[in-house]
Amino acid sequence: MDLKMMAFDAPLFSALQHMLDAAAAAAADSDKSVSAPTRTYLRDAKAMAATPADVMEYPNSYAFVIDMPGLKSGDIKVQVEDDNVLVISGERRREEEKEGAAKYLRMERRVGKFMRKFVLPENANTDKISAVCQDGVLTVTVEKLPPPPEPKKPKTIEVKIA
Repeated sequence: MDLKMMAFDAPLFSALQHMLDAAAAAAADSDKSVSAPTRTYLRDAKAMAATPADVMEYPNSYAFVIDMPGLKSGDIKVQVEDDNVLVISGERRREEEKEGAAKYLRMERRVGKFMRKFVLPENANTDKISAVCQDGVLTVTVEKLPPPPEPKKPKTIEVKIA
């Protein structure tokens, strides 16, 4: 069953569709029953689906732009895993309620953990990564490695007959 055909095209549904497809493929490959995904996997899939990002390529770098309204730099973590996976994660916490303070009538702002993983291209320089959060927008810049030098062409020497 394809969730996109049913007009569910949100990132969360795409992640769920991926999980269903993986389970169906695993069931087709073996006669064993497929175990349910772990809680950690489901939590990570939900956190990744709920964190939209823009990825741009410039001549000398890649830029990853994510909206992070109301977060401080201590709430955001930028890491590189396995030498080529950029991980942006963190947590948005709910304000603690104080005794005698106003009570919530409606809570629509998202709280909880968020995470995105990006596989970096081969020409990404993981030693030159910078992250800046300004006006609630996180911009992570990954510099590109310089292109490899062109191999020298063989020099042909003319043979003279003496």
